Amino acid sequence: MKTYTPELIPRQGEITAWALAALAGAGQYFLSLRSSLPFWAWFFFGILAFSALSISFGNWMDRHTLIRLEEKGVAYENGLRKTFLTWDAIREIRTAPARWGISVQVVGLQSHFAFSTLGEMQFQGQVRGRTGFSEGAEILERIIQSTGLRMMDRKGQFTTYSRN
Repeated sequence: MKTYTPELIPRQGEITAWALAALAGAGQYFLSLRSSLPFWAWFFFGILAFSALSISFGNWMDRHTLIRLEEKGVAYENGLRKTFLTWDAIREIRTAPARWGISVQVVGLQSHFAFSTLGEMQFQGQVRGRTGFSEGAEILERIIQSTGLRMMDRKGQFTTYSRN
């Protein structure tokens, strides 16, 4: 049994988003004491607050995500749902290129889950962040081996593994 967790994105973006939302909210509060504000000002604040909330939710989910390869199957958890697929229950695996890494979908009879292999975010030639599972290629290979699936279709960079 081996447990894998994804790379965690630095929280700097989340902190920045909340700071901008708080500054906009405070500014609007003090300006509204003088006179009423136009709709677009409240809409702008709503966008900032929603963005900060979305980033926080994504970070929370990343911190609660894991893939566990066990003797009888694979377990996936992300904070909102838990899925366990036995090796025999996995019917198909689909891979596709993603912005960072490779997107992998594991499809079973009753449920499914998806994960990404390691992706590196670069800016001006330097790695600024990593996302996905650093051992994602190993996870994919072990699932393919344990299920006995075979490559059935390859269209460009899209690959499907399934049973005969």
